[in-house]
Amino acid sequence: MSKTLKIVTIGGGSSYTPELIEGFILRKDELPIRELWLVDIEEGKEKLEIVGEMAKRMVKKAGLDWDIHLTLDRRAALKDADFVTTQFRVGLLDARIRDERLPLKYGMIGQETNGAGGMMKAFRTIPVILSIIEDMKELCPNAWLVNFTNPAGMITETAIKVGGWKKTVGLCNVPIGSFKSNHIVLGYPEDSDKLFHKYAGLNHFHWHKVWNECGDDVTEELIDRLYNPKSEWAGKVSEMKNIRKLPFNYEQVKELGVLPCGYHRYYYITEEMLRDELEDYKNHTTRAEVVKQTEKELFELYKDPALDYKPEQLTKRGGTHYSEAACELIASIYNDKRTVMVVSTQNNGTITDLPYDCIVEVSSVITGHGPEPFNWGSFKPCARGILQMMKSMEETVIKAGVNGDYDAALQAFTINPIVTSGETARTLLNEMLVANKDYLPQFETTIEKLIEEGVTYNPGDL
Repeated sequence: MSKTLKIVTIGGGSSYTPELIEGFILRKDELPIRELWLVDIEEGKEKLEIVGEMAKRMVKKAGLDWDIHLTLDRRAALKDADFVTTQFRVGLLDARIRDERLPLKYGMIGQETNGAGGMMKAFRTIPVILSIIEDMKELCPNAWLVNFTNPAGMITETAIKVGGWKKTVGLCNVPIGSFKSNHIVLGYPEDSDKLFHKYAGLNHFHWHKVWNECGDDVTEELIDRLYNPKSEWAGKVSEMKNIRKLPFNYEQVKELGVLPCGYHRYYYITEEMLRDELEDYKNHTTRAEVVKQTEKELFELYKDPALDYKPEQLTKRGGTHYSEAACELIASIYNDKRTVMVVSTQNNGTITDLPYDCIVEVSSVITGHGPEPFNWGSFKPCARGILQMMKSMEETVIKAGVNGDYDAALQAFTINPIVTSGETARTLLNEMLVANKDYLPQFETTIEKLIEEGVTYNPGDL
């Protein structure tokens, strides 16, 4: 164990960074930080400088003597790092806008981590995460990799199974939102820990059960309070900022017998979600376009030389509770705290319905040697089937993203239940590949062929 810590954040110019800095400051007595390195690329230089100066102000206000470095040189930052966190977006927010609007153009769900958009985001990200791991093998071979980059489950699986970086843990802030909202619905303060939650599934595709302090299973009670149209809570609780609170089908959730996550709306009430998304598409108010405006406003705030704390407006960005996850994970590993958290890690038999060595998102005890998942067992058939289908889709996406395999990419589109199969899926895939040609080196030959065949992408069509 190091006497002092060097922590590196790749994607340091993100609007989320102030929340990360706040989380480290709150754990100043647990984490003997010596250096914080914020890394970005040339296109993100301005944002890095703005948010980096704000980070320095926050640290100064806290009376800490941490060295904060801002750099575009990833290798210099990684040298002798103890923890590396990743929160980058290949192609920046314009790529997210394409990920959301292109599927909608063809009448399909457009979402940054689900459906066609999520798969394209994975294709762009996989070469970068593997490149980062190659640098880490040389420059910081003992570091932990804490991945917050979406789609977090697939990127974590790529890091561990393809990159061979076993000391990788994937994170998501979604479970924290449901943890807090479930406490509120059952009459506890949102920051209480009276309820015991047990999560299992995949990133952005998990379910959970809940017990109270007396050991009683209160999952059915929560289903009734949250999803029964007659309940006073129905439609009033939002575990997430970035997904509409359209009501689930009460009868269907009762049959599941477990609580869904917000992203399940794209699969359980696809028609209703698509209807609203198509309205957003028509009005140019898709989530990506709203986020781009929110980010613009946030960075105007961050420029204020008097601002030395995380502004409330950051909660609108959709990444609230980020620091609670990322910073607590680091603190728990470093101090062997054995905090219970929901993370993406190797299955190792935790969910018996899935391959032993695949990556799952599950409740785990975070130890000095990493996550130790809680056993879940099997799901009921109504959840098991779609879970297995989604895992097969993830594995096929990774195959395509690593090898630039067009056939596997088309197969992944076909497997995904919110992508229309057939010729429309092929047309969408082709246009998305061409639209992302600057960020898909593994598909270079395929894209050149598509362009020769007349496949085009015109931003004006969106």
